[in-house]
Amino acid sequence: MTDGSESAAAADEQASIDPETLADRLRSGDELTVLDVRDRDEFERWHLEGEGVEAVQIPHMKFIQAQATGGVTDLVDDLEEPIVAVCGRGEASAHAVGLLRDAGIDASNLAGGMDAWADLSLARELEVDAPATVVQYDRPSSGCLAYAIYSDGEAAVIDPLRAFADRYVDDAADRGAEFRYAVDTHVHADHVSGVRALAERTDAEPVLPASTRDRGLAFDATSLSDGDELEIGSATLTAVATPGHTTESLSYRLGDVLFTGDTLFLEGVGRPDLERGDDGASEAARRLYETLNERLEGIPDETTIAPGHYSDAADPRENGTYTARLGSVRDRLAAFSMDEAAFVEYATSDLPPRPSNHERIVAANLGREDVDEETAFELELGPNNCAVAE
Repeated sequence: MTDGSESAAAADEQASIDPETLADRLRSGDELTVLDVRDRDEFERWHLEGEGVEAVQIPHMKFIQAQATGGVTDLVDDLEEPIVAVCGRGEASAHAVGLLRDAGIDASNLAGGMDAWADLSLARELEVDAPATVVQYDRPSSGCLAYAIYSDGEAAVIDPLRAFADRYVDDAADRGAEFRYAVDTHVHADHVSGVRALAERTDAEPVLPASTRDRGLAFDATSLSDGDELEIGSATLTAVATPGHTTESLSYRLGDVLFTGDTLFLEGVGRPDLERGDDGASEAARRLYETLNERLEGIPDETTIAPGHYSDAADPRENGTYTARLGSVRDRLAAFSMDEAAFVEYATSDLPPRPSNHERIVAANLGREDVDEETAFELELGPNNCAVAE
């Protein structure tokens, strides 16, 4: 027999879902209703989305009122089960879930709330032909991807997020590797870079594109241009100039892998308006067109594309990673079959809202504004919106 406390604990466990399990369900395309009990402005700023997800906002106060009147089921009459309830830290949503489950409704609570969801980072090794071990770090809350490269006891990270700097350090230590480089493909506008944080915690050299200095880089970093190389153990990382999303954008080649940053995604291309706004978007789109049709022309179709982001429209591989052969991306994306004028129109029209706080994030990543950990975390919450998706 079990006592009452054990039964309650079992019920609590059954009524909650951890962020990693939720990520698995979203990646599998499970249909579920996400019930967000935060206030409307918090919901509109950022809410949980995914294939098969219906997101609904009902403030927690309504559940408190319904508890007093006995009308909890009336609140969710139109919602499909199962329901996953969310709030900021998982407390208000836990109360709502308790009421729903008492009413016989299939509901569970996201443990830790949206804060825990934003803190989730998943690491998976890529199955690629490369002279090193490559690990993809996936932040499901925003679709941001970073990459660790390990070779002969040395390590580098491409496009690290500041929020997970300690995770990269700990993982490298577990593999007995020492950091050589922390590399950014470009000046990010959607998340705070971890390049300087890694340099502070390890012996890693911060590495950025050379023309980042033209954008006002305010800290010391190793500069790379087209064709420059970095040695990581016995592996060589080669810079490939791929401007368009930003003027300084570099991709990096490692064997048969091309880390494309925000230049090329599995389901779209980088938006051209984040650096110079609407006035400079057309010129940037023309540079991106040249990158796709001339600079990447000589790269074989068999090359594995490892992008800097993915969206809900992207399908992961069987092992959960987000990569694809360049040839399949070329065949799938209409952007590769357009003439220049059509591409410029496509890349500059009907764009989603720019990433929240993108100007402050750019300033932080250039070292022109100092932000503490809490502020950095708040600045980058929400979708990245860095792509022109098809």
